[in-house]
Amino acid sequence: MRANRHERAAQHRRRRLSLRVGIPVAVAAAAGLTYGTTLGVFGEDAQPRASAATGAGSAATSAAWADDVADGFASVNALGQKGTYGGRDGKTVTVKTLADLERYATASDPYVIVVAATITMNPKGKEIKVASDKTIVGSGTSGQIVGGGFFLGQGVHNVIIRNLTIRDSYAGTWNDKEHDFDAVQMDGAHHVWIDHNDLRHMADGLIDSRKDTTYLTVSWNKLSDNNKTFGIGWTENTTADITIHHNWLRETEQRNPSTDNVAHAHLYNNYLQDVAGTDITSSYGNYSRGNTKMVLENSYFEGLNNPVTKDSSASIVQRGNVFVGTSGRNESGGTAFDPKSYYSYTPDKAAEVPAKVKAGVGPRATLGTSASTSSSASASASAASTLTVAKDGSAQYKTVQAAINAVPTNNSSRVVVSIAAGTYRETVKIPANKPHVTLQGTGGSRKDTVIVYDNAAGTPKPDGSGNYGTSGSATVAAEADDFQARNLTISNDFDEKANQNLAGHQAVALRTAADKAYLDSVIVTGDQDTLLLDTAAKNKLGRAYIKNSYIVGNTDFIFGRATAVVDRSVITLKKRWDGTSQGYVTAPSTPADRKGFLITNTTVTGDVSARSFYLGRNWHAGGDASLTPQTTVRDSTLSAAIRPTPWSDMGGFPWKDDRFAEYKNTGAGSGPASGDRPQLTDAQAAGQEIGDWLGNWTPTP
Repeated sequence: MRANRHERAAQHRRRRLSLRVGIPVAVAAAAGLTYGTTLGVFGEDAQPRASAATGAGSAATSAAWADDVADGFASVNALGQKGTYGGRDGKTVTVKTLADLERYATASDPYVIVVAATITMNPKGKEIKVASDKTIVGSGTSGQIVGGGFFLGQGVHNVIIRNLTIRDSYAGTWNDKEHDFDAVQMDGAHHVWIDHNDLRHMADGLIDSRKDTTYLTVSWNKLSDNNKTFGIGWTENTTADITIHHNWLRETEQRNPSTDNVAHAHLYNNYLQDVAGTDITSSYGNYSRGNTKMVLENSYFEGLNNPVTKDSSASIVQRGNVFVGTSGRNESGGTAFDPKSYYSYTPDKAAEVPAKVKAGVGPRATLGTSASTSSSASASASAASTLTVAKDGSAQYKTVQAAINAVPTNNSSRVVVSIAAGTYRETVKIPANKPHVTLQGTGGSRKDTVIVYDNAAGTPKPDGSGNYGTSGSATVAAEADDFQARNLTISNDFDEKANQNLAGHQAVALRTAADKAYLDSVIVTGDQDTLLLDTAAKNKLGRAYIKNSYIVGNTDFIFGRATAVVDRSVITLKKRWDGTSQGYVTAPSTPADRKGFLITNTTVTGDVSARSFYLGRNWHAGGDASLTPQTTVRDSTLSAAIRPTPWSDMGGFPWKDDRFAEYKNTGAGSGPASGDRPQLTDAQAAGQEIGDWLGNWTPTP
């Protein structure tokens, strides 16, 4: 978006690009918070149903997400449009190419367009001119638009842009005056819903709402790593009605948003964050300009300069906002309006906003997906059966293992083991011939249902046949494909201090040894070797996706040869049994033709000494020189506990011969690129996204 005469001067500087230190890239394509803090509502807000076919094909719309409609001002009946529902009345098509995306987005007929691949705009900066009555939605986390975006022109209406990652049209100049490369630009459109997207690193604006665009709702998006973020107005008229809620604006310099001549601007439950010590410093936060009337409520401002500003002619009514570490202008005044006279809404408490927004923004695994393209478990979700467990005898089974034993061998549909709140001191094994099992805690939080035991590698087996060994020490061992765990704690509480006589102190809480393991809103806690992410065999693929969860430990506590993603979670570092602070977060043992561990959008923290923990070391299991262990940590917050040289050798193998790197991490434990701290280039990072790790698998409940 171009600056106009109303925009006040901002401090600009050239952004320092990521330093380019090369690392090997895997050859296979398909492959501060602390523990105990309440993170708020985790998980998706829609459920999957059948949808489109693969390729550029079509199918009848039947997925629940395709029936979702906008809230806020986009829900208001006006200008001949009854709310915003996108292409719900048309066919559903799935696209994987730029040609197909443009073909359907510009068509006159209504369409639900499922983007199921990374699509690169050509030429760079291209903005597809979207026609009315369209839903453009990413398929799970795999829908990405690179190097361009979308344009909604005069009179275009009833458009939903949802669940996409739109990124990287940046042209090398931070305060770019030459390129108008936006993620979403609207000139005179109405009834538009922009929801659950990840928008970042564009040459101009992330969102431009211009020239009387109205009845717009922008919700649950992550907007980050950009100069000009979200501009509204570019008009002499004062007619637009706009709702902006539950968005995370992180490391954005200006227009957060800048709101010009808007009749009714309702901003609530947004999280604006400027992280100290980074290259990007906010110039201002929410800005009410011209004749705008703004209601700003229950939002959370952290570290911003001039968090709330207004022109003398504009109005801002503030209520319930929280300001932490902010400075400069924080203004209010004038009269505004009552949003509830236009639509219903219930704001969250401002103190809960950072955790809730971090957990909920961006693409959802269950949006844009369909039974026809997901796992067999999802395809038969309607036929899922439930087995109940309660230790007091009020359910079908008293132990979790008893319920697992009752699961039919080679079952073809999902079986949910519903576990009542309580502590279950037992070991649990889901054998390979019992796929599609979900362990589901039913308590109010993930801490209410706990499965715990205290075996270690050196613990003798009761039958005298030797010790358990590392993998055998697991409290829960999931050896079946399509395993899921939700809303519970899995723990190994082996007491190292009391068992110094034992030779092996590795004590696994959870071991996954199959493909498509999905952990959502769980706590996995232990000391050494907490979470073993393995495969059924060295030559077999084993993928795991962990989100909205806590992983706790001190030594090699995320380890194994699986292809695994830790997303939007908290990794908590803890001291050793003797009170010392030292350890390693990851110990991958990745085969050369696979991807290893990806940690993204995650906080690494803990009550340990500064500079005492490595992010990882290279485990060549059994001395196998053919392995090329891999860990990538990106877009995450690292506490001061992380060492300035965060990688370490293991077993005589130099870590520099393997695959370790970072990308755009922040926090006191982050650092610039060096020979001892490789950073991905932007081009390398584009090939190390969640979709690159999970391949053709979209995790769904």
